[in-house]
Amino acid sequence: MARGAIGFGLIIGSIAMVPVAGPATLLAAPLALIAFRGCPTCWMVGLVQTISRGRLERQCVDGVCTLTKADTAA
Repeated sequence: MARGAIGFGLIIGSIAMVPVAGPATLLAAPLALIAFRGCPTCWMVGLVQTISRGRLERQCVDGVCTLTKADTAA
């Protein structure tokens, strides 16, 4: 979570500071990749899976997989 906060902070901060300090602040955005330590797409998929854990379940029938809401009554 800390790496995510640092990474997103760098991205958002670099974009937000453009009007104040100029386009040179965009150089801080690639530093977020170091904080994420991996590909951003993989990191985002992991974050979404963590947030939705227990709320969604995958069902595969005849080679076709779908996501459905988990039955919380069970």
